[in-house]
Parts: sequence; C-alpha cells; structure tokens
Amino acid sequence: MAAETTVEGLLRECAPQVLGVLTRRYGDFAAAEDATQEALLAAAGHWPRDGVPDNPRGWLIQTGARKLLDQRRSEQARRRREELAALREVPSEAPGVDDTLVVMRLCCHPALSVPSQIALTLRAIGGLTTAEIARAFLVPEATMAQRISRAKQTIRKAVDNGGPASVGGATLPPTQCRGGGGGGGRATDDLGPVRQVLYLIFNEGYAASSGVDVHRVDLSAEAIRLTRMLPLDPETAGLLALMLLTDARRPARTDASGALVPLEEQDRTLWDRRLIAEGTAILDAVFGTGPPGEYQLQAAIAALHDRAARAEDTDWRQILALYGVLEQLTGSPVVTLNRAIAAAMAHGPAEGLRLLDGLDERLPGHHRLDAARAHLYERAGRRDDALAHYRRAAARTTNLAERHYLTMKAARLFSSSAQG
Repeated sequence: MAAETTVEGLLRECAPQVLGVLTRRYGDFAAAEDATQEALLAAAGHWPRDGVPDNPRGWLIQTGARKLLDQRRSEQARRRREELAALREVPSEAPGVDDTLVVMRLCCHPALSVPSQIALTLRAIGGLTTAEIARAFLVPEATMAQRISRAKQTIRKAVDNGGPASVGGATLPPTQCRGGGGGGGRATDDLGPVRQVLYLIFNEGYAASSGVDVHRVDLSAEAIRLTRMLPLDPETAGLLALMLLTDARRPARTDASGALVPLEEQDRTLWDRRLIAEGTAILDAVFGTGPPGEYQLQAAIAALHDRAARAEDTDWRQILALYGVLEQLTGSPVVTLNRAIAAAMAHGPAEGLRLLDGLDERLPGHHRLDAARAHLYERAGRRDDALAHYRRAAARTTNLAERHYLTMKAARLFSSSAQG
C-alpha cells in the first residue's frame, strides 16, 4: 500500500511538469494533455510492478512523446524525423523554466470562460479525473467532458492563431489582469488570471454554492496546494495567506450533524492554530512592502478574525477600515455587502442597513443580500422584516445546508415572535 501511495504521489507531482514539456515541445496543448494522461496510465500499470525508474519525469516525457507521435502518425501529421527526435535522450530543460506555471497560465487563458478555466486547471494541474470534477460541480460527467474538450480546442485555436498562449518560447507573456486577480491596481499581471481561478476554486470548496455539504474539502485543499506552487510575489503570498487563515476555521464551521455554524458562534478552540500561524507569518512578511492588492487586504481581514480569542474581541473598526480600502480597489458589490456587516458590528445595525441600500440592482436575487438584511433587522429588533428576509434568503440559496440554517433561523424567530 505504501508503494502504491508513493507512486501515486510521484505521478501527481510529475504530471503538470510532463504536460508543460510536451506542450512547449509540440505546441499542442490538447494533444499533449491526452498523451500525458496515457503516459500516467502506463506508469501506474508498470511502476508498482517493475519499480520506479531512476528518472521518472524523463520516463514519462519519453512515453508521452511516443504516445503523442503515435497519435500524429495515425493522423499523418508528423513523419519519421519527429519520431527520432522524440526517442532521443531527454535533454535537460532550460534553467528557470517552470513548466507547471506555463500550464497553469494556459489553463487560465483569457479566451476561456471562468468555469472552463477552473475545470481545465483541476484536470491538467490538479490531476482530478473528469468524473471527479463533474461530481464537485454537480453536473453530468458527459457535460464536464464536453466543457474540458471545448476548452482544449479553444486553446489550440488561440495558439494556432498566434495568440498570447503561444508556448514555443517556454514562457507566456503577461496577460491582462482581470477583476479578482488583485495585483494592487497594476495594468498587467501575468499571474492575475491564475490567482483568480485558484481563489474561485478555494471559495467553492470552503463555501459550496450548491449541494448538500457546506464544504468540499478536496477543492479547497487542491487550491491551497496549487497556490503553493506559484512564485510567491506579494499578492500571491496574500492569496495563500487568505486561504490558510480562512481554512483554519473550517473545523468549527459545522457542528457534529454537519449543520452550519456562523462565525460568531464557532468554538474557536477548534480552529487550526498551525494554519493561522503560517498564514499570519506569510502575510506579515509581505504586507506593507508596497500598495496591498485585494488578496492581501482580504487576508488582513481574515487575520483580524483569527486573532480574536472571542467573537466580542474582534476589531470591527479595523475590519471596517480594511473593507473600505478593498471596496475602493475592487468596486465589488460583495465587498460592499461585507463592509455593511462590519459597519453594523462597529456602529450599529442601522448603519449597516443604510449601506445595503442600493445593492439590489448590483446583486439581483442574491441570497446573501437577503441573509445580511435579515441578520441586521434581527439585531435591530425588527422581527417581521428579519423573518421575511430569512425566508427569502432560504428560498434563493442552492446549498441545502445553508438553506437549512436560514430556515431554522426563520423558524426560531417566528416561534419567539408568536410567544412574545
């Protein structure tokens, strides 16, 4: 069993590197991904029986190259000279070339939709099967297979047309930084789209948008693992710190029955102090070294929550100030919603409700807006308004655990109102 685990871990580690080499060498991401998968399957069959080769990465690269050339020969796309080139001794790769990072950037190509970026990243870098990704996002396997196939074809067309994903030179030029990528307001940021995708994967794992469970631990853990593989520039370090500081609270986020426990009611002795210490150390090392990006700001907010021994010890005024800076940086309505909650905690529910005014058009039908209003109305003693918004929020969420929590809040409020 231990040998099988070792082989599995080695294959997982080598997979994105092999894919990166084959993609750079042959310039065809889709074909390279297929060849890499075949090489991994071959290794999984041979290595436990025959032993791990001295150069496992080279073995996989040569096997993948042969598979890829077999495919091309069947399509009459390559001839004898390419087969001979692939069968040569594997040369040492150019120093400083991070093939895993190249593949990450390809998976987050701006021509792809965000769902496709996420799916392709989990498949090519995370090593998840199509079936596992489909289960994580609650779609049929065939649907996810089509999504991944279309994504690979989109990248192939972009490369063929000379787009920014050309990998002949081993590295990709910077891509336009889109919302969610942070970067402290820089016009371009070559890791911005990668960070955005990893952030979305983590969020889906920590707070599942649909399904029965509150968490999808495999997704949040994979996002942390992949973020650790990136060069830790200040904003990437901020993202990693944010993930660690947030994930540290996961053990207390549900009770023994799996029901959701809000932050102010969590047993803080269950929080993972090791993750808090690591996340805080990473944040302290980069915060203040330059204008903070959105992930550094979010990490700073998470650190303030994690440092509070009790809910009533939380420094809400400092959190409110950080949300103000974050709102100016991003313009995100979700940040505005969170700032309103912080304002309510610092200055009273009336101030929070005032800040929520006008968000309906920016967050149409969003259950979290109704849930925030319900919470603040309850704190203000306006039970009828709180009850109405708890019920509306419960009807709008697609996560069953969250729906149960909101429904129970409404039921308890109704019961106390009837008794009163």
